[in-house]
Amino acid sequence: MTTYETYRATGGPGTRALADCWTMTRRELAHWARQPVQVLVGLVFPVMLLLMFGYLVGGGRGVAGDYVDFLVPGMLVLTMAFGLEGTMLAVTQDLNKGVIDRFRSMPMANGAVLVGRSAADMLQSALGLAVMLAVGYAIGWRAHGGVEALLGAVGLLLLFRFAMLWIGIHLAMVAGKPELVQAVQILVWPVGFLSNAFAVPESMPGWLGTAVQWNPMSQTATAVRDLFGNPGGEPGHLWAAVAWPLALLAVFFPLAVRRFGRLSR
Repeated sequence: MTTYETYRATGGPGTRALADCWTMTRRELAHWARQPVQVLVGLVFPVMLLLMFGYLVGGGRGVAGDYVDFLVPGMLVLTMAFGLEGTMLAVTQDLNKGVIDRFRSMPMANGAVLVGRSAADMLQSALGLAVMLAVGYAIGWRAHGGVEALLGAVGLLLLFRFAMLWIGIHLAMVAGKPELVQAVQILVWPVGFLSNAFAVPESMPGWLGTAVQWNPMSQTATAVRDLFGNPGGEPGHLWAAVAWPLALLAVFFPLAVRRFGRLSR
């Protein structure tokens, strides 16, 4: 019996697909050991932003209460939105080096490479979120909503990250080349800062405040602040904080898997 036939005879389709995804996840995790500086930079950069805005810029026009309590949830959302360039670069480099083509020639579940990449990114995102929560606690931020609310807020943040991740994966395959990733990544910054991460929409010009309120990042930040019991939180935004990421996933997840399936055809 050939290796391919042995593989096909082992377990059901779902089991084989999960095994493929886990294999690809371990591949990405192995890259961490060889590139520790890149992982460290990804953890330190949002901490630097938090400390800079908390101590150097500060103020937060229109914020009622402690600005640090307002800022930390916003920075957590920004952390989940930023840092996609690592995943996008990895995808485009695999495309250009022919790695994706080699994987596609193997008896592997369609999309396992992308799922493995996203799983590794989510592990790193969870680690980064834990670091940011610890730093926020160290500089005086506190969550007042209880353990269940804290876990709910973390779940919202990771859901938002998962949606942003699949947008990044799809755009990386559209870009196709590592040098084009920076151009795509630059677009994340205006979207990130066009939110209520640093200031309340009421302190902005009318048209700008409206755009900020409709930003999915603002919806997540407002819902997270409400769960944490921090200034700027408003009840009723939880549904939008869940609906926006699910809607983005419903669009970009199938687009990414479909585009991956059409590569080299």
